[in-house]
Amino acid sequence: MARTARPSAPAVRDVLMMATPSKNADLRWFGGFHASDPFPAFSAKGRRIGLLPGMEVGRAKDESAFDEVLNLTALIGDLRKTNPKAGVADAIVFAALQQGIHRFRVPADFPVGLYERLRELGLELHPVGAQHNERGSPELFPARQVKSKSELAGIRAGNAAAAAGFKAVEKVLAESKADKKGVLQWQGQTLTAEILKEEAQVAILRKGGMCDIGLIIAPGDQAVDCHCSGSGPVRANELIVCDIYPRHIASHHYGDMTRTYLKGKANAKQRKMVHAVLEAQRRAIKAIRAGVTGAKVHTVVQDYFKSLGYKTGLVKGVYVGFFHGTGHGLGYDIHEDPALSTRNPNPLMAGNAVTVEPGLYYPGIGGCRFEDCVVVTKKGCEFLSSHPTAWEIA
Repeated sequence: MARTARPSAPAVRDVLMMATPSKNADLRWFGGFHASDPFPAFSAKGRRIGLLPGMEVGRAKDESAFDEVLNLTALIGDLRKTNPKAGVADAIVFAALQQGIHRFRVPADFPVGLYERLRELGLELHPVGAQHNERGSPELFPARQVKSKSELAGIRAGNAAAAAGFKAVEKVLAESKADKKGVLQWQGQTLTAEILKEEAQVAILRKGGMCDIGLIIAPGDQAVDCHCSGSGPVRANELIVCDIYPRHIASHHYGDMTRTYLKGKANAKQRKMVHAVLEAQRRAIKAIRAGVTGAKVHTVVQDYFKSLGYKTGLVKGVYVGFFHGTGHGLGYDIHEDPALSTRNPNPLMAGNAVTVEPGLYYPGIGGCRFEDCVVVTKKGCEFLSSHPTAWEIA
């Protein structure tokens, strides 16, 4: 028996979400409102409607970008006068029908229980973003990839907080001394990755940022696992990867920067690798402009590393070389589209904000990564981050 074809999602313009804006960048962008509890919101013929709990209605009317704020608590109360079992789903259906809307696009991570109940009540729902991952659902709000002036200012502020963290790390490393075993000592105690993180986070907070999803300060071979947070004593003459990605508290936008350090004197292999990564980043930044694909920018880095003899692959169960993307978008989420990687064959657009973070990782040498943020322009790109790349600290 042949299936009846469903209407394609693009034919459905209006969007319905049920999420917590402090955790969901799409809803944060859509409503311009920060809250720590979930609530529904939808579009209706170009207007943005938020159904807020009673305690949030006044603040939402003052602070949000919603065209209309409805009192969800009061609406459910009214519906229960005739239907004692009425809940959030009933309120959504009522509000949607009041706007003349009976079908929506919903994100791939829409709550399944609510999805089923809304369909039972007669709403037509079309999931989008089947490829939904940590980078969000670009199909839901493609416009979110092109940043406004205020969004770019928020990213810059996030990166300024990251830079304050790097200054704190550099100060501690400059003040530290190696003991007879080569372990760094600072203020009468063994210097650890945890101490460096604490000093960085204090500086970041004073600059208006918060490391709400952590940070990376990984010494030595720990950094070969590029997302290893790092722990334990820090030794002289070893590379230290510091990846700091704070959220700017006021704007809720992320910055994302990485620097690599070494306290003491680098050996020839370390020095060669650091110089290679810095040059790879320079070449990638030079390649970025509107119309160039993310895959092309990534290939520039891959080809350069290959030309220097740096091999990538699985060696004794450990990935070595350059095994991650060259960069990713960022904003309300730390990882957004567009990606600078082989998985992105699409051209970059003016207004995309992306990281540029090539790296190399080999046991016995350590890890090295340098990361900055840029905004794509028609003719190239402009920096959204600023901090020196001086890496060897005497």
